[in-house]
Amino acid sequence: MSANFSCYGETAIETPNVDALAKGGVQFNHAYVTAPVCSTCRSAFITGMYQTTIGAHHHRSGRGTEKIHLPANVTMVPKLFQDAGYHTSITGWPINGRLGKTDYNFEWDKSIYDSADWSDRKSGQPFFAQIQTQGGKLRGKDTKGWNKVSESARSRFGHSTSIDSVVLPPYYPNHPDILRDWAAYLDSVRMTDAMVGEVVATLEEQGVRDNTLILFMTDHGISHGRGKQFLYDEGLHVPLVINGPGIKPSTVRDDLVEHIDIAALSLAAAGIAIPESMQSRNILAADYQPRDGVFAARDRCDETVDHIRSVRTDRFKYIRNFLPNRPYLQPCAYKDAKAILIALRECHEAGSLDEKQSLLFQDKRPKEELYDLVSDPHELHNLANDPDHQSTLVQMRAKLNQWMEETNDQGRTPEPETQYESDMKVYLDTLRRRATPEHLQTVESNIRWMREQAAKGN
Repeated sequence: MSANFSCYGETAIETPNVDALAKGGVQFNHAYVTAPVCSTCRSAFITGMYQTTIGAHHHRSGRGTEKIHLPANVTMVPKLFQDAGYHTSITGWPINGRLGKTDYNFEWDKSIYDSADWSDRKSGQPFFAQIQTQGGKLRGKDTKGWNKVSESARSRFGHSTSIDSVVLPPYYPNHPDILRDWAAYLDSVRMTDAMVGEVVATLEEQGVRDNTLILFMTDHGISHGRGKQFLYDEGLHVPLVINGPGIKPSTVRDDLVEHIDIAALSLAAAGIAIPESMQSRNILAADYQPRDGVFAARDRCDETVDHIRSVRTDRFKYIRNFLPNRPYLQPCAYKDAKAILIALRECHEAGSLDEKQSLLFQDKRPKEELYDLVSDPHELHNLANDPDHQSTLVQMRAKLNQWMEETNDQGRTPEPETQYESDMKVYLDTLRRRATPEHLQTVESNIRWMREQAAKGN
């Protein structure tokens, strides 16, 4: 989910628990993930490294016979805590004794987690815990999921979010299904906020609330047409709130930070040395020098091959599309099965979308996109060809080039065919066991399309 919490300005709902953490701690208004999809994002923050540097940039990769191994100088953060004497855990929600979501794109040893619940620690033992809630996925992908989360909201809060309170971004039409989905999404935000409250209450019951550093963030932005899997702010901007010992209450920071920075600040808070090779920065350090830009990458997601990079400063966003001959909405079974994407396509075919709402339906992409985020926060007006912004374009282009070079962006080399086919075999085998024939047929068709595009050199 995105930063749709009251403390971030959302007015359609109230989120008292996250708001309380922000009021008692520090709220980062400009926190961004380095990847707009879960497995690559998780591979990055659990190592404090850009996913492109460690070769974990393709979503759900390394699942087949072709494995991905971390560089020798990279150690997962839980292992560093464990070696320092901490109890380590990763908890799913609701707590059920099984490990929470990991979804890393490389080989890793499950022994880095001592259990699925921090309560299992020895008496007095310090702990490093991750609690994984369902977030925006609570709302599902269609009417069935929307009704379920709405019913949960009514049961918990006495009412669900009204469609009348929904204000969509200008690049989405007011289609009934899109409005209903957004209302259910806001209810999933409310439910997530309630879960945060339960975690804090548990810490208080255990008598460790006052000496526990609490960090709240989301995996990536909202799963929507222009959000998840894309490098616009809707897919990259996330909430980041930190509360606990040494944190000055009611602090609001507007500098740019990356989600991988949680690795370094967590280690520093525990007095554990930050590896010199770690790209994460301790954004809570007294001598911290703010970033002048944040970077992100999108590569293959499931069967859908893509290659996009971006850099964002406090004012401008620069995006480079390395596969400009492909449409924005390439075949992608995961997204195409969602009711909101079906609605968008129906509106497009009916000719009812305006210019802003039609941006996603371009058959080809510009090689470069440049947006002035002050005057155009929704990233609708591409200034890459504007004569008045050529100097900015050159600067942003150079900034991205330098980052790709200095961080050894492995995405500059296409994914080997053997790696793609290895992961697709696992993907298809899984679908054959549990997916509908229609879903399986769609994925197989998408894979053929990807192969054809590669053969054409697109």
